[in-house]
Amino acid sequence: MTTAHAAAARTGTGAARACDRETSVTRSLLGYGVIAGPVYVGVSLTEALTRDGFDLTRHAWSLLANGDLGWIHIVNFVLAGAMTLTFAAGLRRAQGGGWAPRLLTVYGLSLLAAGAFRADPAGGFPRGVPAGEVSWHGIAHLASGGIGFACLVAACFVLARRFARRGRAAWAWGSRATGALFAAGFLAVASGAGSGAGAAWANLAFTGAVVLGWAWISAVAVHAYRNA
Repeated sequence: MTTAHAAAARTGTGAARACDRETSVTRSLLGYGVIAGPVYVGVSLTEALTRDGFDLTRHAWSLLANGDLGWIHIVNFVLAGAMTLTFAAGLRRAQGGGWAPRLLTVYGLSLLAAGAFRADPAGGFPRGVPAGEVSWHGIAHLASGGIGFACLVAACFVLARRFARRGRAAWAWGSRATGALFAAGFLAVASGAGSGAGAAWANLAFTGAVVLGWAWISAVAVHAYRNA
């Protein structure tokens, strides 16, 4: 082998190793998107089923940040936000930029904000704490949630368009359905949906929408990981 051939071989090997490292980093970042949803949903459901006075038909998960054990849900928010931000960084590397990673970055930031600004007690939770006037941190919580959910819905439709362009019809329709159902669930609970059974239905619909949104993030992360 000539000196020139040897140098070319070394250059090619170095480029391949650099490419492998880049792919490994990208997949590591995407992996956080796979586990973010299961962690958040698993912890939230465990809290909802074990916290005294919490009723899944009447109370949103955000209320779990109140009370003596509220720190658990605050940490849950922060972890979910950090993992979502990490996933968004991996998606940006995998796609070479675009609006979907930006929108998911805002969604991750909104989760951090939701942990920093606690929702006000409501509906008799925590037990024995009456609902009072809306506080500044309660308003900040609602605002961050609204912005984050809007960005998540937008990300669903942005990625649906990308999937459609690439001939991934099932992924495109699944992303559109997720965005539409999440938006419907959020609007239902935001509007109050009346009272009694109507309010219970709206709260359960929103809870289901949150689970669906996290499931979509996990699925997209797995898809991007396999194609990185």
